[in-house]
Amino acid sequence: MFKNSNSNYLHSGLKNNRNASEYYSNVNTAVALGKAHVPIKHKQLAANYVLIKKIFGSCAASIPITNSDRAVLSRHGFLPLENTTIEQINRQIEQLKNWSNSGDILLATYANELFEIRIKELKYLRLTTTAGRGVEFQDGYKALEKYIEYIAR
Repeated sequence: MFKNSNSNYLHSGLKNNRNASEYYSNVNTAVALGKAHVPIKHKQLAANYVLIKKIFGSCAASIPITNSDRAVLSRHGFLPLENTTIEQINRQIEQLKNWSNSGDILLATYANELFEIRIKELKYLRLTTTAGRGVEFQDGYKALEKYIEYIAR
């Protein structure tokens, strides 16, 4: 009677984990993440990014992130944007949204700072990336840019 009950539970749990992994590995997931509870600070930063991109055709200034920005990223367990996969950036977007919408002011401040750093990284990557150099990067920046463009509307 109880012979297969645990195995069915384990298989269904594995299916859910695999589906979650597949879900986060899609570029369009960034758009899905942007549909609910987007913090106002994210919308403001995204609107600025998109406006500058529309006016100039690309980002206006190519300022690389500083060592202090890298330290903030590493302190929170984030890799540089060029080393980030789509799945990682989608999870980070969701995490930053949760932190920004939490009641903790310090956590919301960290989330806003991390999102600003991510946009700065994206601007720099978009200006300095050439056709040959883009092959070296992971695709996480594409998901971030799609999220930014969606929430800026």
